[in-house]
Amino acid sequence: MARITVEDCVIRIPNRFKLVLLASQRGRDISAGAPLSVERDNDKNPVVALREIAEETIDIDGLQQSLIHGLQRHVEKDEPEEDELDLLSTEQELTAASPDGAIAEGKAFIAQEPAAEILAGKPEESPKEEVEAETGGTPGEEADGPAKPGEE
Repeated sequence: MARITVEDCVIRIPNRFKLVLLASQRGRDISAGAPLSVERDNDKNPVVALREIAEETIDIDGLQQSLIHGLQRHVEKDEPEEDELDLLSTEQELTAASPDGAIAEGKAFIAQEPAAEILAGKPEESPKEEVEAETGGTPGEEADGPAKPGEE
């Protein structure tokens, strides 16, 4: 039986510290029941792990990912991109501004002006003109006197 040495493995993984971490992770995987890619030959798990690394019978990148996952204490959340944040804020503004929360309830948002008028380039009314059109007078002027509670 040929003994495995660190020099056999350093050819595959030049950094000795990384080699130790990966071999120990593979040894833990073997202890947990992972299938062996070389014959055991009455060797212990760390020796089998080193032999697998030296003979390149295991995926080093996959082993490294499982090592990182095992050592990770804080899992990073997928933060939304800047474009997604803009879209979310616009969606929230629309929900807050929609009549009766129509967007929040999943109902379609209906434009106040017909699309043909918007596409035709109808000039927008100024806020003063909108108030006059709604109240029948100028801003600050009450059309029919003070409104009664419950009336608009």
